[in-house]
Amino acid sequence: MRDTVGVRQANLARLVQLVHRQGPLSRAALTEATGLNRSTIADLVADLVTHGLVVERAPDPVGRVGRPSPVVAADPRVMALAINPEIDAVTIAAVGLDRTIAARSRIEVTDPPTPEETADLVAAELARWRRTDLPAARFVAAGVAVPGLVRAEDAVVREAPHLHWIDAALGPLLRTATGIDTVVANDASAGVLAEHLFGAAHGIDDVVYLNGGASGIGGGLIVHGIPVTGAGGYAGEFGQNRPGIASPDDRRADGGVLEDEVSRARLLAAVGLSGADEPTLAAALAGGDAAAHDEVARQRRILATALANVVNVLNPRVIVLGGFLATLAAVGVEELADAVRAQAMPANGEDLSIRLAALGEDRLLIGAAEVAFAELLRDPVSAAAPSSPAG
Repeated sequence: MRDTVGVRQANLARLVQLVHRQGPLSRAALTEATGLNRSTIADLVADLVTHGLVVERAPDPVGRVGRPSPVVAADPRVMALAINPEIDAVTIAAVGLDRTIAARSRIEVTDPPTPEETADLVAAELARWRRTDLPAARFVAAGVAVPGLVRAEDAVVREAPHLHWIDAALGPLLRTATGIDTVVANDASAGVLAEHLFGAAHGIDDVVYLNGGASGIGGGLIVHGIPVTGAGGYAGEFGQNRPGIASPDDRRADGGVLEDEVSRARLLAAVGLSGADEPTLAAALAGGDAAAHDEVARQRRILATALANVVNVLNPRVIVLGGFLATLAAVGVEELADAVRAQAMPANGEDLSIRLAALGEDRLLIGAAEVAFAELLRDPVSAAAPSSPAG
């Protein structure tokens, strides 16, 4: 009996994963993808409909003889709350199991928010959404992408230096404030997951992702198709490496790490801005003066050396750059790739591709949602009970 229950759970999970990651699929396509027979698929889909996880709709006309198979899609009312706290803003999104972003808010702050302030901002925005835009939403979990070290075993934020967080139990704070079970992850680890599943590295099994944000530079790794987080969950802190800088004139921080030299704050200063989202920063740099262009070129030289070290150590097939690093790379992606190859072992760099994050400003939110959906995708029926508002 236990084995039968386990097999059914696995089959239900497989169907939810398929419609979540591939989009709406006909029953016939699900039959082909799983190898299950048509009656089993019909029974499993009916169970998922009953639990409010998928919806069925009539197929589009196909102009052929015979009755076409109904289409199965993730129920858009099933959502994850995705959160990305940064030093200048807390960004929140409602991400559907169907991968649509139903609502998104960027709440700017004058000082880095504390964990408690972050929880309060999220709870207030969630309450507003429930009253207005998303009264029918079923939030099954929340995911947080934090620019810092997150301990894998209990999701405690060990250190987020730019936010000034030390040993912050953010998950319980958000659970109390929102009534939603919360998972916490490093922001770049969430970003590489999103780009691997849905973005620039889709279908690629060996990926390095570097995220450039207001708090610095973090990284995420996919090796042989598996996320690599390290013994404690802290792998990927590329921003803390010390790059070789060929020209002393390029150095701005004596003994500084990569994120001291390749820095969003330095780019903002070069165009006279105190803060900006990535599209605004990119436009300002493109229209900047010679000094701004020189700063972009300086940072690209140092970034190329740092990426060459990554290539030599990890031999990735693809490097994906997000945030302000994508802005730096976009000036000339192939030129940057050539500069990386010139400093890397020839064999390691011969098949290398450098790509800009395809999911843009939503990459960390989509990654945070994917982390939040993990339990639902593993055991859909048990995880499907909707959360109720806190208080």
